[in-house]
Amino acid sequence: MGRQWLHAKREVANLKKGQVVGKLVKEIMVAAKQGGPDVEGNARLFAVVEKARRASVTRDVIEKAIKKGAGIGDEKLVLEHIVFEGYAPHKVPVIVEVLTDNNNRTAPEIRVLFKKGQLGTAGSNKFLFDHVGIVEAHHPDPATDIEAAAIEAGANDFVVITAAENDDIPEGAAAARFLTERAATAAVSQWLSQNGWTVVTSELGHVAKQIPALDDTQRAEAGEFLQALEDHDDVHRVWAAIK
Repeated sequence: MGRQWLHAKREVANLKKGQVVGKLVKEIMVAAKQGGPDVEGNARLFAVVEKARRASVTRDVIEKAIKKGAGIGDEKLVLEHIVFEGYAPHKVPVIVEVLTDNNNRTAPEIRVLFKKGQLGTAGSNKFLFDHVGIVEAHHPDPATDIEAAAIEAGANDFVVITAAENDDIPEGAAAARFLTERAATAAVSQWLSQNGWTVVTSELGHVAKQIPALDDTQRAEAGEFLQALEDHDDVHRVWAAIK
């Protein structure tokens, strides 16, 4: 008596860890498929491998995922990339990227999750977002000139971010989200890596052009809906017009 809560808490933590590992393994496979198995020469793969190592994903699992994604060996990557567009509660535009090996299973599950929001059709809200390259990185010197780094790296814009927004950023470091042309994502990542920055994310993504005004209650309701989407095993990324 009295210890069941602890066991339950551990089970939830283990489940969350398993979901994180599963998503990282999928991301490794996709990065290797798109950019090749060379970790040093594939900025997206390098970033996700480093993230996987920090999450205690074993070397064997990482190497197996790279080989499978790159088509090296007997196992081949069979993952379908599907994009759902719609709205979270209170008309917050959202784009959901899914990686699945069974769309007949995943699509109905995503539709069920969207019952608290509104599922749109293809192209229904992509015009509300800019499709760009996104590179998140941090520098050990908190006084480093982020704007100068953005210009030198070839980024179009940047947003300062903190450790509270991204668990991969250490406290006290200078950190930013650099926005680039899609084709320049790897080049920006490479410049940052070669000039004292640690890249933690390098990918293509969607950035909202406008953010709807929400009160605290509305933001919490939209956030709960978005978290439910994030928690689905096959959901790769959720992009939403919300702060």
